[in-house]
Amino acid sequence: MRPYRHIAIVILLVTAGGVARAGTVTVYSALESDEIATYLAAARKALPDIDVHVLRLSSGDLAARLLAESAQPRNDAIWGMAVTDMLHPRIAALLAPVHGEHIDRMPAAFRDVDHRWFAPTGFLAALCVNREALAEHGLPMPDSWKDLTSPRYRGQIAMPDPSSSGTGYMLVSSLSDAGRDPVGMDLVLDIARNVGQVTLSGSAPCKLARIGEFPIGISFAFSAMQSIRQGYPVTMVIPKGARGYELEASALMKDAPHVEDAQRFLDWTASPDAAALYRGYKEIVSAPGSVPSEEQQREGLPADIVATLPARDFATAARERAALIARYKRLTR
Repeated sequence: MRPYRHIAIVILLVTAGGVARAGTVTVYSALESDEIATYLAAARKALPDIDVHVLRLSSGDLAARLLAESAQPRNDAIWGMAVTDMLHPRIAALLAPVHGEHIDRMPAAFRDVDHRWFAPTGFLAALCVNREALAEHGLPMPDSWKDLTSPRYRGQIAMPDPSSSGTGYMLVSSLSDAGRDPVGMDLVLDIARNVGQVTLSGSAPCKLARIGEFPIGISFAFSAMQSIRQGYPVTMVIPKGARGYELEASALMKDAPHVEDAQRFLDWTASPDAAALYRGYKEIVSAPGSVPSEEQQREGLPADIVATLPARDFATAARERAALIARYKRLTR
């Protein structure tokens, strides 16, 4: 019953204004609760006739729910799910092509060739490095993924579990080319040998680093920038070498009961107005002309971040997910 309590909380949030709405859309999302609240407040103003109900779940739980309901889906749309989760064959089979004024203007690299998904945002692998903890242990500032394999960092790194965290799988998959690059796979395994704590979520390593539990947390850029903003002695490092990233995709369900309103909502999520809000939470914003803020650039985010992202074979990363995680677990025992 717990997931339905989550629905109730968000419904109260989006309908608190008491405005009667003609359409109702049910959306499943892996975005964080605080950003969902921000985005929905703006969506409500832009689409006052649509009542958007959101169920927020972690990436793994969202995929499991979609699979469990695959015979009879209960949602109209998916909003902000890791592409490598969404492209699970059984989940991809549930999706319908989606178009819209803003969706169709997105860069090709952020849209499926068959129009089954589009990705307004994404997240970038980054290190949260606590300068005080680093100095306490007499350690140098790491600069690359290779640096993290040095024996001097043994036990001083926190990293998310790839089996429970989208960030964790993004790291393993990106650095190893979904397990196909033996040099990259060796790099991942060498880093894993220095990990002192494995966490369930992608933000947890940064939270551990910022309070000094570990000098280094492997996380994602926004979590690092948030820690800096909150005054922790943290430096964000975008490691040299392979650039790990994941896209957060949205999609329309086949036979969605409220297809027109779902399409209108999804198109709003690809709009310039939505992109302006994403910049407060996301390091990768795909809207044409969107660049990191001056604050984000001061904290270490490259100004040309979107242009520097290497091509990723998301379909292979999705297809090999279970096998790669099993292989990783076996080799890191």
